[in-house]
Amino acid sequence: MPAKTNQTKNFITALPKNIFAGFVVSLIALPLGLGLALASEAPPISGIIAAIVGGVITAIIGGANITITGPGNGLVIVLLGAITTLGAGDMHQGYLYTLAAIVISGVLMILLGFIKMGRMADFFPASAIEGMLAAIGLGIFAKQFHIMIGHNNEHGSIISLLAQIPNGIFDLFQNFDLPAIVAAGIGFVSLLIMILYSKIRNEYFQLIPAPMWILILTVGLSYLLAALNIPYPLDDSYLINIPDNVMSNLAFPDFSKAFQFDFIEAVVAITLIASIESLLSIKAVDKLDPQSRRSNVNKDLKALGVATTLSGFLGGLNVVTVIARSSVNVNNGATNRSSNFFHALFLIVFVLLFQDQLRKIPLAALAAILVYTGYKLATPKTITKIAKIGREQIIIFFVTLLTTLFTNLITGIFAGIVVTFVIHAVINKDIAFFLSNLLKPNILLYKEKDEGNFYVSVKYFCTFVNFYKLKAKLDMVPEDQDVILDFSLCNFVDHTALEGLGNYTDTFAKKGGNIEIIGLDKHITDSHHPFAIRKVLPFDKLMPIERYFTKRQKLLKSTAQNFKLSYAAQRNTRTGFLTNFVFFRNRDIPYTYNTLSNEDKGYRLCDVEFTEGTFIAREAVKTTVMHIVLDFDIPVFTLDKEGLLGFKYSLAGFKDIEIDNHPDFNKRFFLSGEDPEAILSLFSDDLILFLESHPYYHIESNGSSLLILKKERLLSVQEIKALLYFGQQFNALVQNHQNSYIFVKNT
Repeated sequence: MPAKTNQTKNFITALPKNIFAGFVVSLIALPLGLGLALASEAPPISGIIAAIVGGVITAIIGGANITITGPGNGLVIVLLGAITTLGAGDMHQGYLYTLAAIVISGVLMILLGFIKMGRMADFFPASAIEGMLAAIGLGIFAKQFHIMIGHNNEHGSIISLLAQIPNGIFDLFQNFDLPAIVAAGIGFVSLLIMILYSKIRNEYFQLIPAPMWILILTVGLSYLLAALNIPYPLDDSYLINIPDNVMSNLAFPDFSKAFQFDFIEAVVAITLIASIESLLSIKAVDKLDPQSRRSNVNKDLKALGVATTLSGFLGGLNVVTVIARSSVNVNNGATNRSSNFFHALFLIVFVLLFQDQLRKIPLAALAAILVYTGYKLATPKTITKIAKIGREQIIIFFVTLLTTLFTNLITGIFAGIVVTFVIHAVINKDIAFFLSNLLKPNILLYKEKDEGNFYVSVKYFCTFVNFYKLKAKLDMVPEDQDVILDFSLCNFVDHTALEGLGNYTDTFAKKGGNIEIIGLDKHITDSHHPFAIRKVLPFDKLMPIERYFTKRQKLLKSTAQNFKLSYAAQRNTRTGFLTNFVFFRNRDIPYTYNTLSNEDKGYRLCDVEFTEGTFIAREAVKTTVMHIVLDFDIPVFTLDKEGLLGFKYSLAGFKDIEIDNHPDFNKRFFLSGEDPEAILSLFSDDLILFLESHPYYHIESNGSSLLILKKERLLSVQEIKALLYFGQQFNALVQNHQNSYIFVKNT
């Protein structure tokens, strides 16, 4: 069946699931769209317009697969500030100016998509992003809490609104006002529904999302009171205001302030936060995709820009990718973008057919939904989570959070970036290290021919300022392949980079691939957390303590137990056992580390750091070797892939030894040594067949011991297991040959 026909069939087959997912999402998007618009001091319908336009446009031209678009939490504070500032007290006029800013921000997002700035979110430290989101959460919580308790006219900064909360609650009981008391009661009950919803396990109850239950119960209350001839205690000031004819009451942008500084500042803030929120949400939703697809973020950024521009012209808010609604979409079986389209379609039906019911929704009920949303963004658990990563991350988090609360989002995120860079410089005690290496190429990617692994080496440092380079290389690798990611030449790796790599590792694992990180065993960390900052540590300070172990070291310890070996992570400066091998001739070996050994059988496997090159251009190289002490003497020889080190060995006076009746071996391997006759007697048919049927290894004998190594780099744990097995088998064959030789000689 042609691919296009097959795709059409799959689309039609999955249509019922996507229609259902779109319907469920619309039940959440309706109250959230209304609430987020009200929280921004915009007309309630503007949030629904953004959800409808976003759902239709991004479903048609978007680059994501299962995301939902609409108004976002992150823009509430920005839009509220823009409407307040640009209107100078006139909220309606400020809203019209803000619509113009939204239109221009949409155009800028389209341009960002065309210049492939989908990687923009990677330029922001992860803890600074968390601090920004927490500030947004506190901003939403501060404003909406007062509306939830029936106080609709509270104004001021986020800090002042938070400080007024105790007085607001006290005033509720001191000055008895029936509408305010009823609104507060509805608000608190709605908040309880949001909190307790996940704890109610009834499958029928769970079919309707918590926000929609709030709308059903609050609107139902108004009908119940009417049926009982009881006057509804809430007047229009406590209820949502939706125009009688939505289509004839659309607002249109006012561009008359387009060249003023406060307007430009609003455009920049809206564009920045909308882009960051969308990109972070797209990455998060990709991790939830059961089919493990990767979104085209630049294409989606352009689609979001088009949707935002159109939404602004129609009187709607920004269109961003929203993670909460996207998660609901995934959990309800969505498989493609059509669910986003159907979510928009159902919203149109709700607005056109249920306008009277929407006008009966109390503002306090929507505020309760947003209070819960704000709390989830600024939950104390966030601080605990960040503290586990590292103490420096708490500093970054609070600097971003407090700066945002006392100034604005742009200043806050900029402060987070600056303090992160300063902390990195302090930890490394060298700001020039970052500045001098920032623009240098630091990523090497190639596919290794023998195993077919993709090998990626990272040099200098890897932080939020240059992580995009590593991402670009990893994006080139098919996700069903194996990747060795080597940080042995990298002095410093930050939390943002390691968290990003964690996402890549999960994605590759879902697709059948694997990313194994090596080379961090010399790096210190102050935390158990796998994403904690890693900095090169002098080995005299390294102790074999579990909290210093990397994932690779933990796996090496487990491998040692499985192979009945002992494991020692610490440095060992006794390297004389390596110096009399040709491979290490004229190379300085200061120490070995990560040693797996079996003293009874006389072999050990360890990581080795050595230096080579001239005095001026000396370079540290790391590799993994296996050393086997023999119980008997054998000829001195070197064995390697033909042509790989042959020139070097020829300079050392060695010649390639040809073995009769083994042309394939002679073609593939370079065998050399001082005593060809003794070497030929050692290389039996069984040994030659064993070597021909295994991957290439560099093997040397110094007469009393063997050296076996794979590559001039550290090996992954899987490669180490293969090396252990190969070395044991090779040693056994040599041992059997020697025993046979002794037996024949004695008889």
